[in-house]
Amino acid sequence: MGFFTDDCIFFLLKVHLNYLYKLQGIYYDVKLINANKIKLSNMSNIDNLISELELKFKKYANEKDALAMSKYMKNKFEFFGLKTDLRKSLLKEFLSEHELPDGDEFKEFILKLWSKPQREFHYSAMEIMEKPLKKADDSWMPILEKIISENSWWDSVDAVAAKLIGLYLKKYPKFAEVYPEKWINSDKMWFRRTAILYQLKYKKDTDFERLREYILKTAHEKEFFIRKAQGWTLREYAKTNPEAVREFVLENKSKLSNLTVKEAMKHLS
Repeated sequence: MGFFTDDCIFFLLKVHLNYLYKLQGIYYDVKLINANKIKLSNMSNIDNLISELELKFKKYANEKDALAMSKYMKNKFEFFGLKTDLRKSLLKEFLSEHELPDGDEFKEFILKLWSKPQREFHYSAMEIMEKPLKKADDSWMPILEKIISENSWWDSVDAVAAKLIGLYLKKYPKFAEVYPEKWINSDKMWFRRTAILYQLKYKKDTDFERLREYILKTAHEKEFFIRKAQGWTLREYAKTNPEAVREFVLENKSKLSNLTVKEAMKHLS
């Protein structure tokens, strides 16, 4: 091996890989990212990336835990049965081995992860998106809306609303004037919950007038997830402005559900 330079080894690898892929009718541009990482640039690569991640997840799948996790989520999703720390460790390992696509291919990658039946893929998609979204252009809102409306349950919607959408609307305030208003008037409950929760981590930057408006607009609803969201976001804002929350709750106690009041006042005397 001492007779071959890194460039020579990579050239031979590239020829070999392209030969194998052409036999399968797949055409890739093989790029060396570093000594341990290769990027295969082609839309078909998205499926291969997901297959690689699936192999890692399947290797450590736990049927007993998978059944318990599915039951906890009202049997709405399949699971591999990976505990959080293990799943994150496997994802980190996967990301260290593979260069992800960018641009529209990255969006396609996220959506394909989201379309998979196992919940671990959805969690991975959210975690993969978080860092790139800080630098993302203004074309991502349709993707974010899609992942709210599909495979929706409290665990995904809450993370997307508070972490991803909250971050994105801060980056692009022009959208904050349009989308939350559309969501709070939506006939889809998860969009209304998102409109209430997206400011969850805003602290002093919270638009409390808007939050008040959205909570009162949905105060008549009997839906548990709406009432819980109302109380949760008020409780969080109370850490920044307790007097404002106390005043709002006492002023509107007759309109708010007991659950909303209880959650909002949890840490207020």
